[in-house]
Amino acid sequence: MRPYFLGPTPGYREGVRLSIESATFATGVARTLFAALFGELVLHPRPDPLAELSEDAYSLFHARSAAMGWLTPAVQGASGGLWGMNDADAGPGSGPQPQRVAWFQVVLTGPAGKLLPVQPFLVCAGDVVARLGTLRLEALQVLLPERDSPADGLPASRSGIQVAWPLLNALNWFADCDPRLRAPARVTLDGGPDPSIRATAPAIMQWVQEIRQDVFVCDSFSLDDDDHLILRPIPFEEGRPSTAHHRVTFRGTLADWSLCALGWLAAFLADGSSRHGVSTPLMLTADRSTWPGSPAGSVP
Repeated sequence: MRPYFLGPTPGYREGVRLSIESATFATGVARTLFAALFGELVLHPRPDPLAELSEDAYSLFHARSAAMGWLTPAVQGASGGLWGMNDADAGPGSGPQPQRVAWFQVVLTGPAGKLLPVQPFLVCAGDVVARLGTLRLEALQVLLPERDSPADGLPASRSGIQVAWPLLNALNWFADCDPRLRAPARVTLDGGPDPSIRATAPAIMQWVQEIRQDVFVCDSFSLDDDDHLILRPIPFEEGRPSTAHHRVTFRGTLADWSLCALGWLAAFLADGSSRHGVSTPLMLTADRSTWPGSPAGSVP
């Protein structure tokens, strides 16, 4: 078992060899899906607090992914599953608030035109963290890898707007959520050096508002730098402090403040952005807050 350590560079640590080469045989191209959870993680009490745990975030994520059929075996010619393991870690955080307390990284093994499996990915991460301790989730960071524009979908509005069918089929899961759990949410999409996310923001918001769903009711968007949520460290940006960032922030109400709902929302926005011509990677950050700079929330 590897010790808990939130290192500065997710996705690589000496001795961790099961990574890009062993997980991309299905496509030949590495597409990284990454998530970091920010907040407070209190580890479960143990009979012997000094004893080393038999499992860690990596091994638990591997086991849970395999049990749910989401893990593609790391063997040549394997089929099935959604991702190959890369790395993961979790433990009480340190430093400025909100603190990063867990991160997970996989390489997708499906074609680039399919819906990003962010919802099962975050659900799996939540299951792992719950095995280790109690999480109070304040904010979330997800890297949405490059995607092809979807070739199909189902009509989801009076005007015939199309959406990936798994997103529509999942709506019933959120239909009877306790109304008291509805939460204001701020969601920032960062296109890095590609400015297309800012140019398409009005069309994406209109797309979100026209679709018959209430998992995320979008009220507004902003291009103002003061409105954006920026969580640090920013993954995969070490040694490139001058990287340009083109961001847009959407505000609205989420069905509930949970990793399941946030995973649906991330996949939904990825689907919408690709349908509007944004196929480059996006960094999605979200918090449960009404005003900028005030992350707060909990996982029920």
